[in-house]
Amino acid sequence: MTVGSSSDRVQDRVLTVPNVISVARLGLIGLFLYLLLIARADGPAVATLMLSGASDWADGKVARLFNQYSTLGALLDPAIDRLYMLAIPVAFGVRGLVPWWIIGVLLARDLLLATTLPALRSRGLTALPVTYVGKAGTFALMSAFPLILLGQWDNLASRVVLSAGWGFLIWGLGMYLWAFVLYLIQVTLVVRRMPKVSGG
Repeated sequence: MTVGSSSDRVQDRVLTVPNVISVARLGLIGLFLYLLLIARADGPAVATLMLSGASDWADGKVARLFNQYSTLGALLDPAIDRLYMLAIPVAFGVRGLVPWWIIGVLLARDLLLATTLPALRSRGLTALPVTYVGKAGTFALMSAFPLILLGQWDNLASRVVLSAGWGFLIWGLGMYLWAFVLYLIQVTLVVRRMPKVSGG
């Protein structure tokens, strides 16, 4: 009984280092949008994206090393990831750095994923485990956008970086869509094999 109570207290913690990092990441979204769209400061905007990526890795690492998992963190981290995947492509579209059809595909994919949430919740689930393909796709996309931004200068090095950025973007887009197909298969299996919870 004591063990169970201790576990509950761990899960209910709010003020943890990973949660603080996640909230800081949330602030970095606003900073990035200001730098890219208003200040047109591409260098600092790239630095902000890189800092955000490093902090995303850091909050998971800290949670694992120091057992600072929490219910809030489990909800906050993926929610902020989704917000990044919304804000960054749209900002790149507004600046004319990436075609709107690519942004539309990314946003449509996430919108369609959101439509599966009621089916999962009716089975007592809030989400499904993230797949390796999905993680790889997200990594490629989050690598692509800084590289594309770095490739906007008029010199040979920038053009090479820009080509690498587009390579990551195309690779990431493909894996992102493949992860979506796998996710739909998982949702279908859940709906078929798991009964609805009472009140679901």
